[in-house]
Amino acid sequence: MPDLWTPGAAGPLDQFVERLERQIRAVAEQAGVERAYVEVELSDGSRFAVDSVSAEPGFGFVTLSPHPDDDRAAPASLVVPLGAIRRIEIDRVDEDEHPFGFTLSSS
Repeated sequence: MPDLWTPGAAGPLDQFVERLERQIRAVAEQAGVERAYVEVELSDGSRFAVDSVSAEPGFGFVTLSPHPDDDRAAPASLVVPLGAIRRIEIDRVDEDEHPFGFTLSSS
């Protein structure tokens, strides 16, 4: 029987999420806003305004939590292989253009 193939990237996903949040925090601070707007594009071209990212469940997968108010009918959570993330956009929150902010963990 062949070895089980798990899509995504091997490595410390907790560190990836911590460093991503550090980048998000830096953008918000530089823009002088409390929260940044974060949008994730997946390899299939779908895009989600994201409230948070978690390193769970691990094994090359992360959990994205899209904003429930996002008018694009996003699911409550998306568990995706890290390799499926094509792009992460970080911007300042603009109430007219981007009304959703990213929730940083308490660390």
